[in-house]
Amino acid sequence: MPKNFQLIDAMRDSDSTMLLIGEKGEEKEVIATAIHYNSPRKDGPFVAVNCSLIPKNLIETKLFGHIKGAHQDKKGCFEEANGGTIFLDEIGQLDKDLQVKLLWLLKRGEILRVGDSVPTKVNVRLIAASNKDLYAEVIKGKFKEDLYYRLSTFPIHIPSTKEAKKKAYP
Repeated sequence: MPKNFQLIDAMRDSDSTMLLIGEKGEEKEVIATAIHYNSPRKDGPFVAVNCSLIPKNLIETKLFGHIKGAHQDKKGCFEEANGGTIFLDEIGQLDKDLQVKLLWLLKRGEILRVGDSVPTKVNVRLIAASNKDLYAEVIKGKFKEDLYYRLSTFPIHIPSTKEAKKKAYP
């Protein structure tokens, strides 16, 4: 963890995308929150989304919002996080269609609400997390390779509590 803390400290003033990798229950959201509140974006919103908890038929609307339909226009999590940080936990759960939309966001700084044809600009820092080996998912064809490389610019491996205790108390 000391090396991770050094990396986090070095990256706090950056807007670079970060990928936190660690087992379930290893408090990746706590680390993402610490990164946000120690960055220039600290006065902006911090929005956390656990991708594994949202039903597949609702996640696109939750993340990207939608335009008028049965109800009024609704902002998604990316618009809510505008000017701040969005934390996507369990990003490996996103299907390929959403991975493409996420890649578009990372390349162009734009999202497309469900039902809309005009992109919306957003300015967010993305911190993603996974308990899966996303590179192995790339090899299996379940995760887009170009998205993996954009996310893993600054990977941080979070040791399990068991592993950390073993190193601290040999």
